[in-house]
Amino acid sequence: MSDERTDPASPSRPFDAVGDALRFFTRLPVPASWGSRDPARIFDGVAAMAPLAGLVIGCGSAAILLVTLALGLPPLGAAAIATAVGVALSGALHQDGLADVADGFGGGKTLERKLAIMRDSGIGAYGASALTLALVARVGLVAGIAEKAGMGPAALSVIAAATLARPLALFPTQLLPPARVDGAGAAARPKALSVSIGVALGALAALALGQFAGAAAIVVALAAAAAVSALARRQIGGYTGDVCGACAEIAEIAALAALAAG
Repeated sequence: MSDERTDPASPSRPFDAVGDALRFFTRLPVPASWGSRDPARIFDGVAAMAPLAGLVIGCGSAAILLVTLALGLPPLGAAAIATAVGVALSGALHQDGLADVADGFGGGKTLERKLAIMRDSGIGAYGASALTLALVARVGLVAGIAEKAGMGPAALSVIAAATLARPLALFPTQLLPPARVDGAGAAARPKALSVSIGVALGALAALALGQFAGAAAIVVALAAAAAVSALARRQIGGYTGDVCGACAEIAEIAALAALAAG
């Protein structure tokens, strides 16, 4: 009799996809029993349940935003602390990708050099500049929403943007081939259906939480993800894990910008 824990052919259990997504996108202590035993299924679960991971990160960040605003901190300071919490919950996963992409695309002259720079754990001027600007944009946009619309809409906007952006991290995997034949992306490409489910759930959350501005956030975030993918095609001919991370980060900032404008 086969053991479900070791037999890749056994059906996934209810929490497998949830565990895979939370383990990938967050630094939360996910139970070891939650997760697919079939490597081929892991990224399908990650893609489909990515909005849940974004919801968890967004709720944590939004809760801190509400508390700090209620304690009397100015919106800029409260937004900075809330952003720091969100980055910590995700392990700076997407920020790392953005910095590596900026360094590789900005500092490399050849395809080989760009990919080599992106694999380097160090951070250069392009990466530091991109990371700084991204964090400043996030803090400024959240603070602007809090000043303009109040605590509640600001918290909902943080949650909506985080939930919408997480599945868009997998968007490049459907538009581009892997840039490296030996990279993780080549061996862990989710199915189109899984990515579509994740993007659809993220979009529904953005509509529910962002109200009328949520529709604009969806359009702008998708456009941002498509733009990052197009840039990656031009620069390195495909996607890498760093490109996926940068895609999520830029999409989240774009969604916050649309919500702030709305």
